[in-house]
Amino acid sequence: MQGRDGMTPDSLLKLEEARDVVVSRVRRLSANRRRPLLVAIDGRSGAGKSVLGSMVAEALGAALVQSDDFYASDLSDDAWDVLSPRERAAKVIDWQRLRAEALEPLLRGEAAEWHAFDFVLVRPDGTYPLSRELTRCSQAAVIVLEGAYSSGPQIADLVDLPVLVDAPVSVCHERLSGREEKEFLRSWHARWDAAEEYYFSQVRPRTSFDLVVEN
Repeated sequence: MQGRDGMTPDSLLKLEEARDVVVSRVRRLSANRRRPLLVAIDGRSGAGKSVLGSMVAEALGAALVQSDDFYASDLSDDAWDVLSPRERAAKVIDWQRLRAEALEPLLRGEAAEWHAFDFVLVRPDGTYPLSRELTRCSQAAVIVLEGAYSSGPQIADLVDLPVLVDAPVSVCHERLSGREEKEFLRSWHARWDAAEEYYFSQVRPRTSFDLVVEN
């Protein structure tokens, strides 16, 4: 039986335990701190990072930012397909917009707002417009940034606690197949599996994270 975001009861229990570990570490790091603390919860697609990110944010009353909101949606399918896995991993997020519109204001103790990409209104070339509606995020003492590539070197100077949610690739794929359409997944795997493999082996290997959660 699967529940929240494709998680089994055993997986959810592990994530609840992981939440407590992350929350405890954040509270220690936040003691006597004058500026907000940024936690990046990274992991492969289907690893469970979105569920853990929501759990941690809820427990801490934290601001929650999803790196997927800043997907580089102006690149077409053809543009992505000529890039190497290394280049895809580097370009998948609009890092400048993520920093300027979300992370830097929140780290200054201010509210933030941004236009996420509209994944429903995909154009024929595979690009997406930005949503007309603003995503708003109130200021908070802790910021949780969750999503694949969320602890990338482009924002390493801002991240205080990088967390990896780790799961076997086969398990991640099984979870994805339970929540996404088959045709979408076929093209998605063809474009992004190699990019994730490059990122989590060469850019942010397991040993580079402060905390690792097995899921």
